[in-house]
Amino acid sequence: MSIFEAVVLGLIQGLTEFLPISSSAHLRVFAAFFNWPDPGAAFTAVSQIGTELAVVLYFRKRIWAIISVWCRALFDRDLRGDVNARMGWYIIIGTIPIGVLGLLLEDQIEGVFRDLRLIALNLIIFGILLGIVDHLARRQNEIEDLNLKRGLIFGLFQTLALIPGVSRSGATITGGRLLGFDRPAAAEFAFLLALPAVFASGLYKMLDIGGDEYAGWGATIVGTVVAFVIGYIVIAWLMKFISTHSFMPFVYYRIALGLLILGLVFFGALAPEGGAGIG
Repeated sequence: MSIFEAVVLGLIQGLTEFLPISSSAHLRVFAAFFNWPDPGAAFTAVSQIGTELAVVLYFRKRIWAIISVWCRALFDRDLRGDVNARMGWYIIIGTIPIGVLGLLLEDQIEGVFRDLRLIALNLIIFGILLGIVDHLARRQNEIEDLNLKRGLIFGLFQTLALIPGVSRSGATITGGRLLGFDRPAAAEFAFLLALPAVFASGLYKMLDIGGDEYAGWGATIVGTVVAFVIGYIVIAWLMKFISTHSFMPFVYYRIALGLLILGLVFFGALAPEGGAGIG
């Protein structure tokens, strides 16, 4: 992978990771559009470390509160009812499903799940689902209303992100809206919940960088840095946007992109496995 490709893909990663439009789908599809080899699951996972560092920076006060209060609550019973102590446990428990399924479905994630037709269908189907749930949601729960059951349901929805085209943020936010959380609260917990899984996946996939992977270390580092810078800008914008707007613009975009991909595959402009070959 050239440095130019790494910069472009890092830019795409940063732009799409937090928007409910699927960063993994965009990395996969963009490479296919330009007849670049599939950047691979390893590049995708490692570059996401950059965007998660943007989450750490943006939510640094909340994250510090969760870590510090959770640790103190292990020894101080009076702190165990604090929302930050509880969120620490909810994040841990909510991460278990995606950790287990991520290991069980590793071969599928790197193979059949990256078929462009499946990605297109996931963009459309889960986009429509997000739109319906966002429109019908009536209750307006806030972060303080989290409990163990809701935290686990958030985590179950996050597992859908293992399939390219679904969107980690989109799936988890959909779960949050289904539970009645307002948009900023659903987004905030979705981003915080992603931290352990994404960091673990990125560190695990570092072992695959180089070797038979298309992206080497130099390109991966460049892409990760670019993703961090752009990701921070996007997350700051998104949190302001959803405080006064619905998710419908993203729903329309997902449907349009999915239909475009299906059309290009149907008419032979793109192969379903487009960009998959390295030679």
